[in-house]
Amino acid sequence: MIVAGFIAFLIIGIILGLIGGGGSILGVPVLVYIMYYSAEVATSYSLFIVGLTALIGAIAYLRKGEISVEAILQFALASMTTVFCVRRFVMPAIPEEIHMFNAIVSKHVLIMVVFALLILSSSVSMIRKSKYNRINEVKWDEFAKSPMGLPFVILLGVTVGFITGFVGAGGGFIIVPVLIFFLRLSFKKAIGTSLCIVAINSLVGFTGNFGHQVIEWPILLAISAVCAVGILIGSLLSNKVSSQKLKPAFGWFTLTVGIFVLVKELFYNG
Repeated sequence: MIVAGFIAFLIIGIILGLIGGGGSILGVPVLVYIMYYSAEVATSYSLFIVGLTALIGAIAYLRKGEISVEAILQFALASMTTVFCVRRFVMPAIPEEIHMFNAIVSKHVLIMVVFALLILSSSVSMIRKSKYNRINEVKWDEFAKSPMGLPFVILLGVTVGFITGFVGAGGGFIIVPVLIFFLRLSFKKAIGTSLCIVAINSLVGFTGNFGHQVIEWPILLAISAVCAVGILIGSLLSNKVSSQKLKPAFGWFTLTVGIFVLVKELFYNG
């Protein structure tokens, strides 16, 4: 199944290269259901893979100057601190069995159910076609200029940090709208800045596992290398394939994966 896992990560990398994001969220299901890692280990490995791939993507935007240092400082400091604390202190403290609503829920099931809900939200954001709305822009602009603007961005940074640390996903589909609506970045600059924030959060969060989790570095580095190759292939194919048409189709696929994870963990786990 290791070979199947490598093939899956190659495909994930190609998707990342084609549409610029979203594909990395499938890393956890591949690690859990194809490569048979526990949910906690899978989320840890996913952080490293997501962080490395995001860093590769961010370099191109950095060269073009399409990154906001101010936004990184405002958003990433809060999210980076949160994701490290979640991986270092919260995740090891969660018991293997949790008593919830007169039932016993395993740590594995809890992580995978939360992940499934996140992947469903991500799929909806990819399927839905957003339309430009001048009225909404004015409202967001007025809110961003209010005294609550920065504290709210910090609060969102903490929220994204918690999500990233708990389920091992980058959270780019949350970060990009925040950067556009609250920090008034252009779309391209928001993408580049988001990749930087995802890379920082994921890699810093991954270091939170040191000392209480055994890391299989050869496998992890090999998976990351395969994913990186996929990104390069996807980038070469991106000029021939319309990302706008591909993104909704991939959204429906991730929706299916999210439903599969939810149903399996809630009804067929064990």
